[in-house]
Amino acid sequence: MVHSTGSVDFTVNNETYQTWYRIIGDLNSGGHPLIILHGGSGMTHDYLLPNADLHTSLDVPIIFYDQVGNGKSTHILDKPKEFWTVKLFMDELDNFLAKLGVGEFDLLGHSWGGVLAINFAIEREPKGLKKIVLVGTPASMELWVKSARGLLENFPKDFVDMMKRHEEEGTTGDKEYQDGMWEFYGKHVITLPQPLPKEINVSVEALEKNGTVYETMWGPSEFFATGILKHWNIIDQLEKTKYPVMITNGVHDECQDLCVLPLFEKIPKVKWYQFANSTHMPFWEERERYISVVSGFLAK
Repeated sequence: MVHSTGSVDFTVNNETYQTWYRIIGDLNSGGHPLIILHGGSGMTHDYLLPNADLHTSLDVPIIFYDQVGNGKSTHILDKPKEFWTVKLFMDELDNFLAKLGVGEFDLLGHSWGGVLAINFAIEREPKGLKKIVLVGTPASMELWVKSARGLLENFPKDFVDMMKRHEEEGTTGDKEYQDGMWEFYGKHVITLPQPLPKEINVSVEALEKNGTVYETMWGPSEFFATGILKHWNIIDQLEKTKYPVMITNGVHDECQDLCVLPLFEKIPKVKWYQFANSTHMPFWEERERYISVVSGFLAK
């Protein structure tokens, strides 16, 4: 299997940054590539590496990259919160595709990566885009928070009260709150037993070392939004989607059905597949089934 890494320049306001990438397969092989967009915002591509299996099933190149500010791409620590916008990451994706010389392509976005994908498709209408896969992606962040907070309320009352107290007092960095986050994540983000696969840990550790993007754009935890994405909502624009889309979520996903239902109702060409034994990472929890489902959609 051909495997390559590199980086491309990405210039913003006369400052040049680096977008780091990993390609599984050969861009000159003939098949149009699948671009993988990681979540967070503020994670890295590593936890999504099971999607490399799609190279074998589809016989196309799979392109991963770390969005600017994260992972092996340039870390930017000196910018005001206004710097971090959805537009910034759409510009980066536009630049990335151009610098790699990508013509036709598919997009697969997970969580925030799906937000980026659907925004990019509707606002930029890229000529080379063929199909989109949205994994655990909400139609609005209001629905995401409603979903996650609803799941949180299923925990014991003392636990919920503790989490709310830290949020109200601004002490979400406290170990008690952080441990509580992981208790929630263990039921609604990734259910694999500890220790988690190294690929997930690499992304988590990168986020813990530099939480600039996540905390600025989202907030302290998956169910407590304080950042600029808090009011993101694309429901009214979904009917403009020109591309075939498959949406997926898991039965126990923090991205519950109420988050994705508007995507299914309003996107003109859409399919919805739900993974019965997954939370937010079906590519780990039901890897074989996930690869089969995604491959089936993209291959048609």
